[in-house]
Amino acid sequence: TYARYHSRALGVVVLPVGMAMLLYAASVSSDIKPLVPALQNNVLMLHITVGVMAYSCFTVAFGAGVLYLAQERLRRPSLPSLETLDEIGFSAVAFGFPFMVLLLILGAYWANAAWGRYWGWDPKETAALVTLLIYAGYLHTRALRNWRGRRGAVLLLIGFASVMLTYFGNYFLTGLHAYR
Repeated sequence: TYARYHSRALGVVVLPVGMAMLLYAASVSSDIKPLVPALQNNVLMLHITVGVMAYSCFTVAFGAGVLYLAQERLRRPSLPSLETLDEIGFSAVAFGFPFMVLLLILGAYWANAAWGRYWGWDPKETAALVTLLIYAGYLHTRALRNWRGRRGAVLLLIGFASVMLTYFGNYFLTGLHAYR
């Protein structure tokens, strides 16, 4: 994003999110335990990698949404223009959306091999589908209803809240994705 837009401001929002994720990962037990056979699968590894790509793109979109709302109110010359922030948010979602679709496809494929079903309405599966639908709604309303600016920025924040629920919800909810 920096190479295209020459803006460091996005890092002010995105970097703390990345650092929080890193700190969380560092707090998890580091005991190495062998994976159960169902988890020793290349499709699962690709599923996880694609998920990280999708969530990374949506984190950038979240940063653009936060900065858009801040810039709309503050009008700081040090921040990118509203048009630039709107474009960054859209580009990040447009790039991340296919990864999110692939995440669900690979997850369903792997679930059928591991659990004998493609979809089970597990809380994480459901949250991932809701996340996909929110970002599909964002792309749809932008293309067909010309929802740009504030409306789009708010949808980016709602989408990221859904990403966080999808990512962390398995630690609070029961289901096949609950790794406690």
